[in-house]
Amino acid sequence: MPDIWGQAAIIIKVALYLGVLTAVGSVIVALVFRLERLRGVALVFAVVGLVAAALSFSLSGANLTGDASGMSDPEMLGLLWTTSVGTAFMVRLIGLGLLILGLFLGRGGLWLSAVGGLVSLWSFVQVSHVSTRENVLLDISLMLHLVTIGFWIGILIPLKRLASAEATWPEAADLGHRFGILAKIMIPVLIVAGVYMSYVLVGSFKSLVNTGYGQALILKVVFVAGLLALGAANKLRFIPALQAKDPHAAGHLSKSISVEWGVILAVIGTTALLTSNLTLPT
Repeated sequence: MPDIWGQAAIIIKVALYLGVLTAVGSVIVALVFRLERLRGVALVFAVVGLVAAALSFSLSGANLTGDASGMSDPEMLGLLWTTSVGTAFMVRLIGLGLLILGLFLGRGGLWLSAVGGLVSLWSFVQVSHVSTRENVLLDISLMLHLVTIGFWIGILIPLKRLASAEATWPEAADLGHRFGILAKIMIPVLIVAGVYMSYVLVGSFKSLVNTGYGQALILKVVFVAGLLALGAANKLRFIPALQAKDPHAAGHLSKSISVEWGVILAVIGTTALLTSNLTLPT
């Protein structure tokens, strides 16, 4: 059981993942589907990501000292700045800064936001378990995994908003249909990248079953499987029903998206636990 600083670090990491992934995903969705209204969503979650990144860095100092003084101790934070934790923090600041700047520069600025988003996602590669393996393919797999999850998260807010009003049901159906086409590519990428990373990091079925890391990973896979099932229900049932103007379809779709958010939070929470307090099997 982690101490209070370890628990706080997990909570802040959840906020960090949620902020960065939602901000980046919103920018990608805005670019792909030309949804300008997502700028505000991306801005809010980018700010959440920035605040969480700063708190995460400070809490790393508290984890080292065992008390609150480490959060503001210049010597301790200066030492952390020279480590991979400091490098990741700097990369996040740069990436999220570019993302936010691009949101104020018109349509073309979204491309700058997308670049900043990719930079901020790369920061997770710097301090994740894959960073210890010095494996380029593993790094690329994690990036693909993060981009795919971000894109999935990014579609949920506009899709739920469009499904909430009868006047925009046709737009919701069209957006859901177009996303479903891209999901045919996204889902295999998500699965292949996840399986490859799990294989490299865990190494054996025994380690998967008998270690805390492996058991948490199994739990994450269960949550992801649930997320894929909900996505399949949206694509195969609710979106076609909405296209057919079924008056109940929008409500079903909206409820499904709400459940998806809950599952996504469970996935992010499990990921925060995996990367914070559980060591890789040896």
